[in-house]
Amino acid sequence: MCPLLVPAEELLCACDVPHCSQPNCTGKVCFVSKRKEEGTITQHRGCFSQNILEHCQTPVTEQYGMRCCKSRMCNAELEIFLQGTGAWGRGDELPTWLEMWLGLKIVPVLTQHVQSHLFPSEKGPPRCPQDLLNDDCTTGSGSGLPFLVQRTVARQITLMECVGKGRYGEVWRGVWHGESVAVKIFSSRDEQSWFRETEIYNTVLLRHDNILGFIASDMTSRNSSTQLWLITHYHENGSLYDYLQRTALDVETCLGLASSIICGLVHLHVEIFGTQGKPAIAHRDLKSRNILVKSNRQCCIADLGLAVMHSQGSDYLDIGNNPRVGTKRYMAPEVLSEQIRTDCFESYKKTDIWAYGLVLWEITRRTVVNGIVEEYRPPFFDAVPSDPSFEDMKKVVCVDQQTPVIPNRLFSDSVLSALAKIMKECWYQSPSARLTALRIKKTLKKLNNSVEKPKAEQ
Repeated sequence: MCPLLVPAEELLCACDVPHCSQPNCTGKVCFVSKRKEEGTITQHRGCFSQNILEHCQTPVTEQYGMRCCKSRMCNAELEIFLQGTGAWGRGDELPTWLEMWLGLKIVPVLTQHVQSHLFPSEKGPPRCPQDLLNDDCTTGSGSGLPFLVQRTVARQITLMECVGKGRYGEVWRGVWHGESVAVKIFSSRDEQSWFRETEIYNTVLLRHDNILGFIASDMTSRNSSTQLWLITHYHENGSLYDYLQRTALDVETCLGLASSIICGLVHLHVEIFGTQGKPAIAHRDLKSRNILVKSNRQCCIADLGLAVMHSQGSDYLDIGNNPRVGTKRYMAPEVLSEQIRTDCFESYKKTDIWAYGLVLWEITRRTVVNGIVEEYRPPFFDAVPSDPSFEDMKKVVCVDQQTPVIPNRLFSDSVLSALAKIMKECWYQSPSARLTALRIKKTLKKLNNSVEKPKAEQ
């Protein structure tokens, strides 16, 4: 039974940000933001689909300020005075001296605790809330840092080198207290993705080895402009896409990558109840570029800018308000044909499974069997242009109902043959016929056991 699509909340807000087609929007929180660039001040009003009032309490600077409120159309008259133009006594800004004092007082006390929280050992026994979900996955760092510490961490980071660029913006390797961190700097046109990731990481417990570890989110002023930062763990192997370009895999590594990705996807998809719980989450943009490879050759899933959340108890479906769509090459047939049930959370999970099958295909092609391996290619490389349009993909996937060609050599290996079977069951045109993430995880666990048993007997 699918839940009805529920508006973010019946809280009407004034809205004039670019993605608003009407002069108002509905959300849990209304906001007004003001930005000064090259002497020009722009002000926007809008709404957030999640209650992130804490993030709204960002101290106002000379370049940027944001304020939030929680009543009908409360942001219509709400004003912001950038630093130097307002009076702190009216709540317009936090004085620099007080902000610095808070940072100086709190940070030395918390640094050791924070570092152990942000950079846990990748070794050690599982510490998981539910055996069903995490019996073979250790937990890592997720959300949970106090907001003031998030801001302080961001201000203490030194950017070292740009390690990636894309439509979203740039990723830099930064250094904080001697540790490498990743800093994703969002482009202004992808502002809503930054908001969405910030919302999810700050309101949902996502500590899991196979989900990219979140450290902090901040608006920071650099070079006279406001930048939107998302700070996470740094993994020097880069994305799975990058890793597969340069690395041929053995069967064991292939299985490890595949298993760790599905482990992360299960953690997202399943709702966990209780104080240490989380809503169910569908990713909606799963692809090899949004999966990182850690030093232990386990994967973690990144980029929650398009994620949707669902809670059974309230039967509430939070789809956010991001105008961005997923990556066309990885879109499921029901998305391309525009037949997806957007009021049904299960529909979004099934699109993740389609995409997981494509990622599995990318991994297995780069796995050596009898000395043979293919060069890396993206899914549907032989059927669509390098930057396919929506119509290109729709013709191939919906009209022609093509799926990627599985190399024959995979069937000569029992593990790769089993992975090929899983792929096919991820690619059914009918979403309801596709496997669930939990079923795939259990199948891969059995495969792992079958590989490890002969080793133990040797």
